[in-house]
Amino acid sequence: MISLVVGLGNIGEKYAGSRHNLGFDLLTAVCEKWGQVPCPGDGDYYIVEKEMDDRPVRLIWPTTYMNNSGVAVSQAIKRYRIPHEEVLIAYDDFNLSLGLIRIRRSGSDGGHNGMSSIIYHLETEAIPRLRMGIGPIPNAMDPVDFVLERFTERELKIKQKMLEISTDAILYSLKNRLDEAMTLYNKYPAPEDEKNSGAV
Repeated sequence: MISLVVGLGNIGEKYAGSRHNLGFDLLTAVCEKWGQVPCPGDGDYYIVEKEMDDRPVRLIWPTTYMNNSGVAVSQAIKRYRIPHEEVLIAYDDFNLSLGLIRIRRSGSDGGHNGMSSIIYHLETEAIPRLRMGIGPIPNAMDPVDFVLERFTERELKIKQKMLEISTDAILYSLKNRLDEAMTLYNKYPAPEDEKNSGAV
């Protein structure tokens, strides 16, 4: 089971609500379910800790900025002696259409700088991840500009639904096997929802 969830994003009001802070937004949604707020951790991250089924589970928000996310993740897994297969990284992915979520046990960084840093510091691609779609990038738009923009009004409803499902997926993954979570949540959205999500 997963015991540490890392939400990727950039710290600071300047980046709040941007597409690239979707991982932060997801952990905040989980905290609201728990009635908790993050506090500074023993490293370059904020943390929330909770007892669940007689074992500690943790959420962390790296404060290293996106491109150095691996520094914070490495600190946390060493501090709490957590094997990398029990770590779940949650982040935005412009390779997935807006509204789609996908859970995987391993894989490349897919062009995501935060995930690239984590793979580099942990020296493995076998790191579970929950990818939340924000794509596609409009033609001729710089990917950096795209991910640092805020969601449009049209996109916000889809984003909110995606966060609700992703929150459920996180809570499920903390209590059940990741393979079971993949079976349940990689079906989202259902075929009838894909037109609304922008999937092609």
